[in-house]
Formats: sequence, C-alpha cells, structure tokens
Amino acid sequence: NDTATTEIYTLSLHDALPISINQKRGIGYQNKLLYWLPNDLKRFKALTTGHTIIMGRHTFESLPKGALPNRRNVVLSRQELHFEGAECFHTLADALHTCKEDEEVFIIGGATLYTEALPLADRLYLTEVDDEQAPADAFFPEVSPELWKEKSRECHPTDEKHLYSYSFVDYERTQK
Repeated sequence: NDTATTEIYTLSLHDALPISINQKRGIGYQNKLLYWLPNDLKRFKALTTGHTIIMGRHTFESLPKGALPNRRNVVLSRQELHFEGAECFHTLADALHTCKEDEEVFIIGGATLYTEALPLADRLYLTEVDDEQAPADAFFPEVSPELWKEKSRECHPTDEKHLYSYSFVDYERTQK
C-alpha cells in the first residue's frame, strides 16, 4: 500500500550524482549530466552518505566507478540483473518496503524515477543552475508552488571551478 509507504519513510528527492536542473528543468542529455559543479558533488555526498539511494538502471550504469561508497545502493530494473555493490528491485514500491522506518531515502534519478517518486516525496534538495541553453533530453518534473514551499536558498556566483551561477534550494511538501 503506497499510502502507508509515504507515512513511514522520509522520502527525499535529490538531484542525481548530483543532477542539477537548469531553468527549463533539464537534467541530462544522452544519459550524461548537463553540468559539472564540484560544490554540488560535495553537497550530494554530504546529504546521501550513510543513507539509502535509489536509482534507475541507466543512472547506475552512468556512475563512473559503479556503486557509490558508504551508502546503500538500490537499482530499479524491470530485468533480472545483478549490479556489484547494489541491490536490485523491479519497482519503487518493492524497494521502499525494504527500507527501515524513519529512514531517509534519496531518489537520485533518472527522469522517469523522479516523476514516479515526486508524489511520495516530503523534501526536495535541488541545485538550480542559471542556464537555459544546454541541450537536454531528460527533465525534472515541475515543482508546483501549490504543493512545495521553498525552505532555503543558497546562491553561488560563477568562479574558476563553476562555469554557471547556481543555487542550492531545499523544498518541503506543504500538502500531498
């Protein structure tokens, strides 16, 4: 029962590996990230270390070194597959049923999984990039202001390591 799942777990959506979203909600192109932001990588690591991360098969296969260390890696796939260092389930519901009560679970992509999980999530940790030019073929679902309230925003200008200005933005669900 998915209703029970949303009450038991603190399900968080986080931009994957990390995935940053641009002004058009673009998150990827040809199964690759649109942006390389070192501070976003650090934030992703700080948020997800010690927690369960759930991702689709393509997201897992795009990880340069396979399973991410110091996290429980869960991969969703319709196929019977084995991934070194990860558990595999057929559905998000199956994966969530293996999580502990009050466990913070991070959904880290891709686009299809974000769309499926967004209605279940309580929090969003996004990195919003000030760009709309990068070509994208994968998009983050719309974050409706009727359902989500911005809790914090930390803005960062461009610098020698970050070609775009960006903001770390945390949202909390106001209603299901």
